[in-house]
Amino acid sequence: MKDNTKKTRGKRSYAGLWIILVAAVVLEATSCIQYFYSRAGIRAEAEQRALSELRRAELEINVVTIEIETAAKMLVMLAERNIDNPDSIANATRILLNTVDKISSAGIACVPGYFPAKGRWYEICSSRDTCQGAPCIYTRQIGGPDHDYFRAEWYNNGMTIDSCWWSEPYYDDAGAKAMTVSCTHPIRNSNGDIVAVACVDLPLDYLQSVSEHLQIYKDSYYSIRSGGGQDIVPEADTVPGRKYQIYDEDIDKTGWKISIIIPEDVIFAGLNRIGRIVSLLMLLGLALLVFILWHAARDMMRLVSSTARNERMEGELHIARAIQMAMLPQSWKEDGTRAAGIDLYAVVIPAREVGGDLYDFYRREDTLFFCIGDVSGKGIPASIVMATTRSLFRSVSMHENDVAAIVSQMNGTMSDMNSENMFVTFFIGALNLKTGLLQYCNAGHNAPVLIKSGNDTISPLPSIPNLPLGILSGYAYTPQTATLCSGDTLLLYTDGLTEAENAAHAQYGEERMMQELRNITAAAQPEARTVVEQLQQSVSRFVNGAEQSDDLTMMVIRHTAPDGSLDRKQGEPVRHTIVMRNDIQQIPTLAEWVESLQLPRSLDMTINLALEEAVTNVMLYAYPHDKSGQVLIEAEKTDTAVTFVISDSGTAFDPTAQPPADITLSAEERAIGGLGIHLVRQIMDSIAYRREDGRNILTLVKKF
Repeated sequence: MKDNTKKTRGKRSYAGLWIILVAAVVLEATSCIQYFYSRAGIRAEAEQRALSELRRAELEINVVTIEIETAAKMLVMLAERNIDNPDSIANATRILLNTVDKISSAGIACVPGYFPAKGRWYEICSSRDTCQGAPCIYTRQIGGPDHDYFRAEWYNNGMTIDSCWWSEPYYDDAGAKAMTVSCTHPIRNSNGDIVAVACVDLPLDYLQSVSEHLQIYKDSYYSIRSGGGQDIVPEADTVPGRKYQIYDEDIDKTGWKISIIIPEDVIFAGLNRIGRIVSLLMLLGLALLVFILWHAARDMMRLVSSTARNERMEGELHIARAIQMAMLPQSWKEDGTRAAGIDLYAVVIPAREVGGDLYDFYRREDTLFFCIGDVSGKGIPASIVMATTRSLFRSVSMHENDVAAIVSQMNGTMSDMNSENMFVTFFIGALNLKTGLLQYCNAGHNAPVLIKSGNDTISPLPSIPNLPLGILSGYAYTPQTATLCSGDTLLLYTDGLTEAENAAHAQYGEERMMQELRNITAAAQPEARTVVEQLQQSVSRFVNGAEQSDDLTMMVIRHTAPDGSLDRKQGEPVRHTIVMRNDIQQIPTLAEWVESLQLPRSLDMTINLALEEAVTNVMLYAYPHDKSGQVLIEAEKTDTAVTFVISDSGTAFDPTAQPPADITLSAEERAIGGLGIHLVRQIMDSIAYRREDGRNILTLVKKF
């Protein structure tokens, strides 16, 4: 009897040892898998951060190079007016340095013997200097046998390339007396012959300051190389044996390449520290497992209790789903549809009991406010963020009309409370139900699809990519506008639609969605509910019973406009609108908007330059520095001209009251200011100002 007891205990001991061994193997395998995926996620995050910073730096450098190229073209324009007068072209270089502060020097190099009285060489150059302890501009003729610019690469390329050409980095010992890169452009006389080359220098110190913003990790460093492989911002020396991650971004405008170099041990320092902690926890887990084996009976009771808790939790999740669905508006009241001129239907299908997708809409006076969003992650945490986002949308939009301001306030609140690093892709719109004017702002969400009535045009709504909510507090969101005509339909959706997968892990895709929309709208303009239901059926056929991997949300808004007042009649002008805040950083978005007007290509650059000058004046002088405001720019395009109306509600300011600038005078003799409005007058055919109903209204006309 005693021997049988010993054998039984021995078998139990061996069984317990096997359980411990298997548990150790499972824990180790789990730890390795977690480490692998965590490392891949951290690497992806580092890459995303690096590329995001690189793109920001690329954008900043592109803005500067565009400004330098514009300055070079401005210098060419000023020089060509008085190309036969050496004093006038010298004055042009001084004017340019007074106007653009990023330029270290500017020069005009003439062909051999162009001014016989000046000899074979004539290169006039203005550069920044110090006179009696104060900054000044020094103008001189630097061409000669000791500075034979005819052999210089910038001069020869400037003579042969009929556009702005960027040089390799070089030390300018005659002009700026510093390391620079130059933008050159040919200058022609009245006969169209090239008689000189304009050269505008950008100091490398400025590009060094741009790269200093990219310090996203400790011990990371940066470099900028030219298209010819020369260092513009040289990279630091690497440590032998230390592994690095290198991320590059090409600057298409100049052919340069900007790089971030990050040591791998810096990227994975946190993961390695956590790995050591996890190993210690694994040992503690094994010790705990031994303890659990000695208390098997008690564990069985705990299992029964745990089962009961799970059942209770499942019931609570069902209730949570019902509460979450009840938070979302279910339908647009039928009695308000015809009066409002709107047909709207939306649906959300969570992948789990509760999800992170949201939509919302409501009417305030004559405006329909609506939104759609997708929270990163799934389950209960995502549902909590979803509820918070929807509540913020309602509370902020109830007293704010500017969609960019609504998104900015929501982003600030969510960023401050985002301890779990969750974010929300979000799209907001405000549709005027009388005029059809749609103001919208996209915070990293899928661009909605616009279905135009009558011409079978189905395309994404043009959307500027902004950051999702909750990532960066203080981010400046850019609003956009569009006009919905009678019968136009807008489809808003989350990526659960295009990324729905079948059993083979193939995705539904954007192309399939667009084709399905063409099929739905081929015969007639269907109701909003019909569009949503047929898309839902198409996705169901595609996945064919496969498990849903992500939340799916769709919202369709159809502007019915029963009176037809929004339809554009034949021959009427085309109108476009953009709303900007009084923030100089928003100026680059003007170029994209002007391009969308489809003006004659030869006028794009000059019109954009004039608009930038006019809008900058408003931002600088109409509003005090501590006050925020809006600038409304309306464009009316006909077959023969385009008219821009720039209006704001700031302090009265008449830019046309400035006297004409006399550019023939030297910088010391000429009054400060006035060059910008002088440039606008030169480009536009007419310019007029009026003060009406407390608003500044500036009208610019350019004929084709």
